[in-house]
Amino acid sequence: MPAVSFSPSSTTADVASQSFEVRPFSDAVGAEIVGLDLSRPINDQDFSRIHRAHLDHHVVVFRDQRISPEQHIAFSRRFGVLQIHVLKQFLLVGHPEILIVSNIIENGQSIGLGDAGKFWHSDLSYKELPSLGSMLHAQELPSEGGDTLFGDMHKALDGLPDALRKAIEGRSAAHSYTARYSETKFEGNWRPTLTPEQLAQVAEVVHPIVRTHPETGRKALFVSEGFTTRIVGLPEDESRAILAELYAHSVRPENIYRHQWQPHDLVFWDNRSLIHLAAGCPSHLRRKLYRTTIQGDAPF
Repeated sequence: MPAVSFSPSSTTADVASQSFEVRPFSDAVGAEIVGLDLSRPINDQDFSRIHRAHLDHHVVVFRDQRISPEQHIAFSRRFGVLQIHVLKQFLLVGHPEILIVSNIIENGQSIGLGDAGKFWHSDLSYKELPSLGSMLHAQELPSEGGDTLFGDMHKALDGLPDALRKAIEGRSAAHSYTARYSETKFEGNWRPTLTPEQLAQVAEVVHPIVRTHPETGRKALFVSEGFTTRIVGLPEDESRAILAELYAHSVRPENIYRHQWQPHDLVFWDNRSLIHLAAGCPSHLRRKLYRTTIQGDAPF
């Protein structure tokens, strides 16, 4: 297994360690980190434990985090360069690193992206350098609904039938942000028309269908119903049929962790290992979360 790498902060050498626990969920995916306060400085030893937990469990939940946008951004930057979302109208004022995910309407305008994650996807797979991971921090939660589902794409690949594995061997697929951009799924949510400038930022890219995690060396499927459009080099009908089988296989119940949000949760998932889905909530119930996205490497 390749060595875990991260960029330690030279300013944390004399910061005291915090006492916290990493508690794996009963599902094969995910863990919660309890007792850690992200509003306080994190030394390199503690950061290494957090980083290791993220790689081992693919999604980690930091409970009860009373942090500011500045602290959210600073912690995210410990893992890498932050990516700015193409929908600039939904970025937090003064903090463009944060995308507002919300169904709230104020003065007749949506304050955030109301239907983010309505189809299974890996964040920014439509970019040349897709996301390493995303951190989503709960601001306002509905009294019902609003769950987020995560699918383990390592397990999905490991359990792939031989015929399907052979059909995708060595192949690549195209990804596009606009693949299902205009399709409605949740009542009351909508997406703004993209400008020519925005469209230029999300031109189609091609990535391998099976990618290797750059830090752990594990292989995972890297396709999703949200952004994958076709398998390169195959007739359209064959491509569509194979992708449909891959999508159905990826979200089998044994591959899924369902996150039920608690107040002030900060959820950090690995987009190289997982796909995720927003389950939706009634449109009249307010929901608002802040998301940062960390840039990853070109898939290989």
